[in-house]
Amino acid sequence: MSAEKTHLEICNLTKEQYPQIKTLMDQAYPDLGGAWPSHTIFRLIDQFPEGQIGIVDDGVLVGIALSVQVDYTRFSNPHTYEDIADGHDRVFSDSDGDALYGLDVAISETHRGMRLGRRLYDARKELCRQYNLRAILAGGRIPRYYNHSSEMTPMEYIEKVDQKELYDPILSFQLSNDFQVKRLLKKYLPEDQESVGYATLLEWNNIMYEPTDTVLESTKSIVRVGAVQWQMRCVESVEELLKQVEYFVDTVSDYKSDFILFPEFFNAPLMGLTEQSNQTEAIRYLAEYTETFKNAMSRMAIEYNANIITGSMPLAEDDKIYNVSYLCHRSGKIDEQRKIHITPHEQNDWVIQGGDKIAVFDTDAGRVGIQICYDVEFPELSRILAKQGLDILFVPFWTDTKNSYLRVRHCAQARAIENECYVVIAGSVGNLPEVESLDVQYSQSAVLTPSDFSFPHDATLNEATPNTEMLLFSDLDMDKLKILHSEGTVRNLKDRREDLYDVILKKRDV
Repeated sequence: MSAEKTHLEICNLTKEQYPQIKTLMDQAYPDLGGAWPSHTIFRLIDQFPEGQIGIVDDGVLVGIALSVQVDYTRFSNPHTYEDIADGHDRVFSDSDGDALYGLDVAISETHRGMRLGRRLYDARKELCRQYNLRAILAGGRIPRYYNHSSEMTPMEYIEKVDQKELYDPILSFQLSNDFQVKRLLKKYLPEDQESVGYATLLEWNNIMYEPTDTVLESTKSIVRVGAVQWQMRCVESVEELLKQVEYFVDTVSDYKSDFILFPEFFNAPLMGLTEQSNQTEAIRYLAEYTETFKNAMSRMAIEYNANIITGSMPLAEDDKIYNVSYLCHRSGKIDEQRKIHITPHEQNDWVIQGGDKIAVFDTDAGRVGIQICYDVEFPELSRILAKQGLDILFVPFWTDTKNSYLRVRHCAQARAIENECYVVIAGSVGNLPEVESLDVQYSQSAVLTPSDFSFPHDATLNEATPNTEMLLFSDLDMDKLKILHSEGTVRNLKDRREDLYDVILKKRDV
């Protein structure tokens, strides 16, 4: 077939196309009775027209894929072909079914080798997503098994096909299209002598499936985040600084943002209100206001209907100082994440202690984690979060120089790629000469993504102008993450060799 004369289109099958359907099925299944009778095809078209997919080349049908809706629980367990089609070749589609069942696929002899089967499978997957069905199931023949049935069991044959030691025209194709063998079906189609009566129960999971149909309980597919690139400036009072915070929260909420991220130690200007020259005393002075800011920002989260990541603030507890970020949910709930890894400056000048807990937090807009500045430079923490289902990693940071900033930026980018998640970083800019060791800042806040076709070519969704106070808004497509986890060009999470290595969080004695 000349490519220059090929004009392929996907279509839904019609009853008028039955003669062409019959020709294709007779070619594909000469040893299994050939085509289904017209009443079977007509019933499928009447009951589930979207599930009957064809490919036409210049008006001629050259490929078909037939499907029905079924109950997942029933057909993800052992069954036979007769459970799908009765003795009168009647196939029933369950309009309330929560899974797609793949029936026959047939390609014209003139168009084989053109990967049309992959197109039909992709069309089925898209149909499964559109109908919000949990999976595609199929009973798959293993037509080359008869050549090996005297020397190996069906499961041994399936394993060798999976390892590409053997080739099976049906099973090899299905495995290459992300289907998994769920179980072996015995006496699935007894007259199938090539498969010796066996079949595989194959499953493709729809990772975008939402088990609920209620709007209030459904997960958002587009999440809007706002990052505040904060200008450090002198203030005369706590109230003045809180007004500045509320200004940004108010502005970001006007754009219907789900999350607002502030930088690390954004309220450090308050240290300029004390006469204390000792840095350890100054950070303890700042810690006196942490409860005030936590409560005020929690109120703002409720009032302005946005989840707020409070940057970070010093927390005094049992005569120790911790660097803490709060996640103030718009529901009123407050979660806490302490900085785990403490920089030499924080240790030596502020005597800050490291926390010992890391967690993913469930929100109404996805599962999120927080890593404060230096923590993002340690990949083990992000991997632990990724194993807990991380969607978005928020990184409030404070850096004084560009090389310090780039350490955070490049590590945050790596975390997005290796953990297949979004990473939002926000820092502060400007000068604060009144506060020792916080006199200069460098920042370019950004929203970073995995690196694959669905995402920006440079894996950067958005970035601020360097060293300028501003707001950064970005819409995160959560469905892209779900598809990446299952069907990405590479799958960093899925392809981990956990048989060789693992990253775990040790339990600490309390």
